Amino acid sequence: MNSILIVDDEPNIVMSLEYLMRSNGLDVSIARNGTEAIEQLENKRFNLVLLDITMPDVDGYEICQLIKNTPDWAATHVVFLSAKSKQSDIEKGMALGATDYIVKPFSTKELSARILNLITA
Repeated sequence: MNSILIVDDEPNIVMSLEYLMRSNGLDVSIARNGTEAIEQLENKRFNLVLLDITMPDVDGYEICQLIKNTPDWAATHVVFLSAKSKQSDIEKGMALGATDYIVKPFSTKELSARILNLITA
């Protein structure tokens, strides 16, 4: 089963994303901040990390960089899901190794399609 880690500090977004991803048949884990994300990554292999950028402890850019610089995790897809919509934010995320960058608010249908395309390809 494909597994996904959702990393976001906004409870309502986490709940809706968890429901959406589970309804698409994915094994879902949750991290509510960067520290929890690192702990989850150390304990389980994920096909994809859905990652917010703005969080209270370790930001999403740092998490992405850590994933891409850790040999055991480097193949993990990272998809940013962020309200940061400036072109410079998107370029920074992609330069750090993200597979995709989706701006909030987002279409759940489009998000599902993009996630499923990545992990079932």
